[in-house]
Amino acid sequence: MAPSALLRPFCRLLVPARLPSGSSSRSKFYVREPLHNKPDWLKVGLTLGTSVFMWIYLFKQHNEDVLEYKRRNGLE
Repeated sequence: MAPSALLRPFCRLLVPARLPSGSSSRSKFYVREPLHNKPDWLKVGLTLGTSVFMWIYLFKQHNEDVLEYKRRNGLE
């Protein structure tokens, strides 16, 4: 079988995709303005709670790492 016959199906993959023209295309997604006058307090609480938890965990882990470093290097 000739190499060109094997490569023919793959040539179609290299052809650039055509975008629909003009107003005939419609977006599957739409953007709506967030409601600033009525925040979702559950999301706000979860976001802030997660941030606080991560910062506390970061400081705790850092202190443990510093103590381990000092112990291994005989600095304490």
